[in-house]
Amino acid sequence: MTSYRESEVTEDLGGREGYRKFRLSDGSRAYSLTQLTGPVEVGDKVVINTTAVELGLGSGGWHVVHWNLTRGPWSQAGPGHLMKMRYTSLQADTGAAEEDGEVNNDLEGMPVIVGGVHSQVPAIAAMIDAQRPGTRVAYVMTDGAALPLAMSDMIASLLEKDLIHSTVTTGHAFGGDLEALNVPSALTLARHRLGAEICVVAMGPGIAGTGTRLGFTGLEVAPALDGAAWLNGRPVACLRCSNGDQRDRHRGISHHSLTVLDAVRSEVDVALAPTVEPHGSRHRWHRVEPGDVGQVLASHGIRVTTMGRTTSEDPLFFASAGAAGVLGAQMVDGAV
Repeated sequence: MTSYRESEVTEDLGGREGYRKFRLSDGSRAYSLTQLTGPVEVGDKVVINTTAVELGLGSGGWHVVHWNLTRGPWSQAGPGHLMKMRYTSLQADTGAAEEDGEVNNDLEGMPVIVGGVHSQVPAIAAMIDAQRPGTRVAYVMTDGAALPLAMSDMIASLLEKDLIHSTVTTGHAFGGDLEALNVPSALTLARHRLGAEICVVAMGPGIAGTGTRLGFTGLEVAPALDGAAWLNGRPVACLRCSNGDQRDRHRGISHHSLTVLDAVRSEVDVALAPTVEPHGSRHRWHRVEPGDVGQVLASHGIRVTTMGRTTSEDPLFFASAGAAGVLGAQMVDGAV
């Protein structure tokens, strides 16, 4: 099922480079990814994709502008010859940083913290800063969920507050400071072109899952951890844990994280919040006290939720993510 209809833009609701939000003539809302659609202005007639809203999915009630009928033809030169979203009507010449030549493939022991949920990223980044202020943190966004980095309010906020310093978008995700074709390449680019001391790898907003053991996009964490180990990084698994989720499969250590730890071929470091017990002996488990992660986030003016739950409604989720950030920061200084 894919649904489109025409509408008219009646109000500009703001946004940022690459991402604009609008009110439509019927009162509904839509956003435009201007790297794909070109400029959109009040009074323009547009084609919108209404599919996610009609299915009641987690798009927050926003349609997506597909094309601007008022403007007509539009063209914008790209930086290279490599495209993302290839062989679709939205394929775009984003270029790729690899086109500029080879970089050192050795991560030189750089910690690589890999999470399976976008809402882990702010807790990781805030606790890295709390443990080691000024650390150069690069966010590597995979294509396991949302493809455009520009639509993440959280990443925009973390960049503004200097809690992350640079971004790389991988696979078919786009909009980072650098574009990369895969996660291992993105890690080397972050390390050697962006000067990262720590990388945080996670998908954008919108993890997809089915309730089955293998049917979730967060399984991508396993090959990302393996990629970091292969390149002489220090892979750190950020556990998805919860004491607020009503689904048994996500309480304690989520079945997503347990499956990832079973699937990963490398031996990796795993950060444990104080109330979480290790699961198995194949990996290196570290008990970490992250402190009050919610308070640290609040001190930066960051309000984040996971599946609608705040830091007070699901403290274990944020403590587990924060523990991974603390562990990564300790690794930079050789304390672990």
